[in-house]
Amino acid sequence: MKIVVYCSAKDAIPEEYLALGDELGTWIGENGHTLIYGGATGGLMSRTSNAAKAAGATVIGVIPPRIKAAGRKADNCDELYMVQNMSQRKQIMRDMSDVIVCLPGSYGTLDEMMDATSSAIVGEHHKPTFVLNYNGFYEPLKQQIARMRSLNFIPEQEAYKPIFVDTLEELYDKINN
Repeated sequence: MKIVVYCSAKDAIPEEYLALGDELGTWIGENGHTLIYGGATGGLMSRTSNAAKAAGATVIGVIPPRIKAAGRKADNCDELYMVQNMSQRKQIMRDMSDVIVCLPGSYGTLDEMMDATSSAIVGEHHKPTFVLNYNGFYEPLKQQIARMRSLNFIPEQEAYKPIFVDTLEELYDKINN
């Protein structure tokens, strides 16, 4: 299975969040899956991709020129796709994947999550998007989604929506089923 992981590239985040990358990457490799990620260095990106590679996974990176020019291109990829911009990066990563996983992150991770969700809503794909709500990281987002639903901005019965999970074990179970 090809698993896209969207996540933070910041190093200066709490170690417990960085450790999520180690655990998820190891699980991806040990279970014979392929990791697709942003191809950059730092934070959860490095930790997830390095752990996946060490555990035997094929690692595919997708990187635009500005990140490469900033000296942030990862050197652990079995395949590295150079793309023109961030929009193309999101589409290629999504198109190559079977499953989408969102770990904690910042604006880029939220952008990728919303892109995956909105593109599925209009029928561009039918891949599940799992959001790891580790230690309640995404609780404010869940509250915002509930507010949008209560005000009828989101239909009560959504045809597609991200699937929030609280632990990596719950994530693994959902991916396996």
